[in-house]
Amino acid sequence: MTPSSRATRQRAAILEVLAADRSFLSARQIHASLERRARDVALATVYRTLKSLSRQGALDTIPGESESLYCLCRSSEHHHHLVCRSCGISIELENPALESWASRVADEHGFEAVDHTLELYGTCRRCSAG
Repeated sequence: MTPSSRATRQRAAILEVLAADRSFLSARQIHASLERRARDVALATVYRTLKSLSRQGALDTIPGESESLYCLCRSSEHHHHLVCRSCGISIELENPALESWASRVADEHGFEAVDHTLELYGTCRRCSAG
């Protein structure tokens, strides 16, 4: 197996784990899932692949308690998230009013090329009921 086919196989396995879950996951959680699926992917490879996919815009990334968390992007448009603190499920949110407000505030203060993120955290209905 050539190095590039190995990288492609490992990348596909990581994407498979992310596609099967709507939650934000850490590299360690993804690695553990790969081990349960009998996929031979080193933890360092998981970190490298997640960093690469995130830079390419294929993954959403949010800070976790001890490490970054990753989720497969379901929208190519700029969006925010509603994240359950308990199970980690994520819902993508688009809000044109927020985007307009952020642009207006930046303009008012003479800022250009402004980026922003907004993540809302709470407990989903399923976790609240349980």
